[in-house]
Amino acid sequence: MSATAVSLPIPRLPVRRERLQNVPVDGEKKILLAAPRGYCAGVDRAVITVEKALERYGAPVYVRKQIVHNIHVVRELEQKGAIFVEEVDEVPEGAHVVFSAHGVSPMVVDSAAERGLQAIDATCPLVTKVHREAKRFARDDYQILLVGHEGHEEVEGTAGEAPEHVTIVNNPEEADTVEVDDPSKLVWLSQTTLSVDETMETVNRLRARFPELHDPPSDDICYATQNRQVAIKKVAKDADLVIVVGSANSSNSVRLVEVALQYGAKAAYRIDYPDEVRQEWLEGVRTVGITSGASVPDVLVQELMRELAHAGYESVEEVRTAEEDLMFSLPKELRGDRPRGGRGVRA
Repeated sequence: MSATAVSLPIPRLPVRRERLQNVPVDGEKKILLAAPRGYCAGVDRAVITVEKALERYGAPVYVRKQIVHNIHVVRELEQKGAIFVEEVDEVPEGAHVVFSAHGVSPMVVDSAAERGLQAIDATCPLVTKVHREAKRFARDDYQILLVGHEGHEEVEGTAGEAPEHVTIVNNPEEADTVEVDDPSKLVWLSQTTLSVDETMETVNRLRARFPELHDPPSDDICYATQNRQVAIKKVAKDADLVIVVGSANSSNSVRLVEVALQYGAKAAYRIDYPDEVRQEWLEGVRTVGITSGASVPDVLVQELMRELAHAGYESVEEVRTAEEDLMFSLPKELRGDRPRGGRGVRA
């Protein structure tokens, strides 16, 4: 089967022909810029993995699914020679294929090996940790309640490690109805990019029904997801409008919109590109909060701030709630040199 590009879920909106207008409001206009925001260590590692593979092996390099859930990143890598496919059977035999940051099931790994593909695993190490937990608890014959969104690539990969032991719980409401075999042999794990608050509500409901429910050995929701949610909570209480830069299939970006509304923002929208901001969003708005999902390069945030400056939002205050310095090594196949430009794999 020939390789085909992944069908991206959100088309680029038409570029606005006119600039945003500077409409007067009472008081000073300003931007509250959340920090941390944007790229996490796992995303940076995954993107560099594709870039490094292209440098080392030449184009094309194939990638199963979107390497990270961001349209801009995917399109830039396509321009450099990456070909995104849905499944490994679309990759020519013997070719190089990169597994995305969201992880894959053992079935996908086996399928790639059967085709003689030279696989490079860009799975985020924090997702790999959850995979290991699933395998461990399955070996001990636990039923695993996986809190996450069915159909999300990360959930598919984790569930694929122990399909006979995993039951997916999509939301707090499902916690009230999920059936279990043995309440004394029960553990919960979670997708790494969920809302912390909603996940704990789900777990609390599960524990109310199953008091012997075991916790994972360590927190499954990743540090970057938690940090970005904490930052936007602090921004949202003082913002008339929150704008989240991130793609619709990015779970952590969508959660940031939900968290912003929950914690006081009068309005919140998600965009892929700055030219998607509508003039009517700014009516009566004095303070705009800005953040971005963990798979969003900061260049898009900088472009958004330049766009808003045309509407009078020139004063920028950074609201920082944490420092991030976590670094992950590249996959073993690509260690040795840094990609051109000297980027490190740093949060």
